[in-house]
Amino acid sequence: MSATILPTDAPAAVPHLSVAERVARGKAARAEVPRSSHAKYEPASRRVDPVKVLASQARTRVPELVPIRYGRMLVSPFTFYRGAAAIMAADLAATPRSGLSVQCCGDAHLSNFGVFASPERQLMFDVNDFDETLPGPWEWDVKRLAVSMLIAARDNDFSAKAQDQVVLETVEEYRTAMAGFAAMNNLDVWYSHLDIEAALGELGSQLKPEQVKRTEKALAKARTKDSMSAFSKLTQVVDGEPRIVAEPPLIVPIHDLAQGVERDEMFETLHELVRSYRETLEYDRRVLLEEFQLTDIARKVVGVGSVGTRAWIALMLGRDGQDPLFLQLKEAEASVLEEHLGPSEFANHGQRVVTGQRLMQTSSDIFLGWLHVVEGIDGGDRDFYARQLKDWKGSAEIERMKPSGLAAYGRLCGWTLARAHARSGDRIAIAAYLGKGTAFDRAIVEFSRDYAEQNERDYRALSDAVASGRIVAQTGL
Repeated sequence: MSATILPTDAPAAVPHLSVAERVARGKAARAEVPRSSHAKYEPASRRVDPVKVLASQARTRVPELVPIRYGRMLVSPFTFYRGAAAIMAADLAATPRSGLSVQCCGDAHLSNFGVFASPERQLMFDVNDFDETLPGPWEWDVKRLAVSMLIAARDNDFSAKAQDQVVLETVEEYRTAMAGFAAMNNLDVWYSHLDIEAALGELGSQLKPEQVKRTEKALAKARTKDSMSAFSKLTQVVDGEPRIVAEPPLIVPIHDLAQGVERDEMFETLHELVRSYRETLEYDRRVLLEEFQLTDIARKVVGVGSVGTRAWIALMLGRDGQDPLFLQLKEAEASVLEEHLGPSEFANHGQRVVTGQRLMQTSSDIFLGWLHVVEGIDGGDRDFYARQLKDWKGSAEIERMKPSGLAAYGRLCGWTLARAHARSGDRIAIAAYLGKGTAFDRAIVEFSRDYAEQNERDYRALSDAVASGRIVAQTGL
């Protein structure tokens, strides 16, 4: 029998530790970085001005859209937190690290979880935003999620006891779920998913009847959010052809951005981008996409933290004028974690986002892909990722939740984040680090209290910067 000689640039061998060795690894990490150490948050003596961090991000964004970002962040301390991932990443970099890494979401606040359709047309609950994804410390994601729970509880005027309880149940669910995944076989972990309707059945007894009814109504509404519903809301017929309706500055069709020959050239440039993006899809999805014809394109403002990055929506039609597909092409910049953890292994940030999403999600959009633009319509080289604009997508109405409802939602998020981390990290070592007690849970409650106060100070700093004229914010959009 002859041996196969691997080329010198073959990937390095992957170490396979025994269960006992992985448990020992987690306990050793706990000894070096005690769980109680995660309770501490103290601002660095030379902490960067949070407004400067936001202004630095604005340099690469569409200038006329940046005031909208500031305006959306000023709605409340919670919306500020949604847009402050870069600020918190810098703060987390100074906190203790267990040394155990996973594929991090990078921005795992509670509004970045939600429902969407799987390719099998089931409603799934999962993490749904990966703009900042990067391999990193699992505890950074847990802390970002926990603090978002506490800030939301504060915004809803919960008592201090109820605020702590929401965070405690969120982190406890992460810990116990990770222990469950640590005991599972590899394929069972990979196939694990959260069917939201089944989860609602299990949680129903813990929720008040009106909460169950409201959730069921939200799920029914999510099923209506697809390309056909977007088609009816975002388009109108012009000269016999469907066109995206202008809603400036939030939606600006290409024919409003340029006219005549310039408009035609811009459209063809964007059309070429759609063609190049197809090459990153699986072959069967590429064949399906090629059955649709590009009809119209518009720039669209999305989210809170993402406002100002370049985002396009593309209207495509299939067998006839009533067979629409809306794609969203969203700019992908460097993750906010990269400054503190090192650059991504992917040269294309769109690929970084897509790879991280596929690794963390149980089921991803069938049209998820990426592309690179060289000297685009505004002259810059940029990375993008693409996906369907709407596919049964829905999010929780946090502001209407009572303490028991937010705690139940926190448990859903905690389980989901643990499952996402278990797919890429050493789940056995992480579970061993966390242990069976509540030491880590209680530490994160304390951290969340302190960081929520920091978030309040940063929110006021942005408000003061607007009041002084240092920056300009556009509200109500």
